[in-house]
Amino acid sequence: MSADSGAPVAGPDAPDTKPQDDAIPREIKTVIALLVVSAFVVILNETIMSVALPRLMEDLDITAATAQWLTTGFLLTMAVVIPTTGLILQRFSTRTVFLTAMGLFNSGTVIAAAAPGFEVLLGGRIIQACGTALMIPLLMTTVLNFVPASRRGRTMGLISIVIAVAPAIGPTFSGLILSVLSWRWLFLVVVPVALLSLGLGAVLVRNITTPRAVRFDILSILLSALAFGGLIYGLSSIGKAAADGEAPVPPLLPVSVGVVALVLFVLRQTVLQRADRALLDLRTFTQRTFAVGVLMMVLCMGALFGSLILLPMYLQNVLGLSTLSTGLILLPGGLTMGLIAPLVGKLFDRHGPRPLVIPGAFGMTAALVAMTTLGVSSPPAMVVAIHVFLCVSLGFMMTPLMTSALGSLEPSLYSHGSAIVSTLQQLAGAAGTALFVTMMTRGTAASVDGGSGPVTALADGIHGAFLVGAALAAIGAAASFLVRKPPAPPAPSAPADKAATPGGEP
Repeated sequence: MSADSGAPVAGPDAPDTKPQDDAIPREIKTVIALLVVSAFVVILNETIMSVALPRLMEDLDITAATAQWLTTGFLLTMAVVIPTTGLILQRFSTRTVFLTAMGLFNSGTVIAAAAPGFEVLLGGRIIQACGTALMIPLLMTTVLNFVPASRRGRTMGLISIVIAVAPAIGPTFSGLILSVLSWRWLFLVVVPVALLSLGLGAVLVRNITTPRAVRFDILSILLSALAFGGLIYGLSSIGKAAADGEAPVPPLLPVSVGVVALVLFVLRQTVLQRADRALLDLRTFTQRTFAVGVLMMVLCMGALFGSLILLPMYLQNVLGLSTLSTGLILLPGGLTMGLIAPLVGKLFDRHGPRPLVIPGAFGMTAALVAMTTLGVSSPPAMVVAIHVFLCVSLGFMMTPLMTSALGSLEPSLYSHGSAIVSTLQQLAGAAGTALFVTMMTRGTAASVDGGSGPVTALADGIHGAFLVGAALAAIGAAASFLVRKPPAPPAPSAPADKAATPGGEP
């Protein structure tokens, strides 16, 4: 590393004129700002299709099962690509990965907007997902490598906005667009922002990492695709089968394939990681702080995505509200989570994770318990209040958990930890959706058998689903006492000198 790279100098010979721990070079701030904005745009697209499916079924003359592939295909692509990002981020520079991610996302968005039919639209969504899958691990790894520990919490708070708030407001965004425009505008309104991010990145983002030669193990990639793809497809099919009474493929088959492939994948990684060749280095789980943090994040994402599925069903099918009204009712919760994220990050930097995670976990439990009280005559204001409380509780957990979990790792494992967290968040979302929808369906059927009307039975089913969610949240509340502040990490890396970056762009 050359002395004139413009980064703070770490180590015993560092100048003593000013504490360097809080110094973040301007180029790092620029890169992180662009990554945050770009990641928000790409993650927003993960959930916008849920509200649009009925319109697409009518306009494209497709069945519900076919339309669902616009969401399922996106999730499956994410599940296949994300596990490879641990090595991708080591093999290629920040600039290369950013431009590739935004290039793919822009191409997919344009293709989807101009799609003449379902097949081209699905292709566009898959290309979008490839770019999305690269962005979040890139953002996490960049922050871990270049942001000092004393400011990491507030920066991770921005990532929490991306991970939690963007999916939460996706349905609202979709509902507002569809209330006045066609479904193509779901993509068209995103194109200018995405193109601007790509253009700014091409001008401003420089190589801030030093890539190294790493080999991709083809068998690991295949096993990873079968494992995570099979599990996410199977879990999604469980929810669909529970809601519709049928699924194109028996859910047990892809889940079984996924479980077997996951076992083989883990065994393969334990062998490869001895030579630092693992696709996902599982030595991250030897850190208790990381393991506990990941477990808690899985519960958080399961609760978030489960409630995002059930609350719209409750508002539209029990209370009889419109799609637009449903989106507006759920909007305050997502916005509140975004507003408190920077504050939570600052509190984490000052006090550590436990004073935030423990009350957040108990708040999440209380919010899910409160949701069990929703009935056929509950006022919408009550739903808004409970949902906001749930989002605030999740907001108090997401940033501290993610920061403490990833911050507990050695720098050499940052990219693997980011890939693992992103992969398990996808699994948690699919598992939470499957669990909540399955319990709702069973509860509704039992209520119908007991003589209840359709609306009352659905309310009873939703009540049962939230009750199970509250029970799982209570487990998370108990586990929150195990959360610890990570040990002090080494000084953050300095940006790589462009002239010394192998394979980097000029």
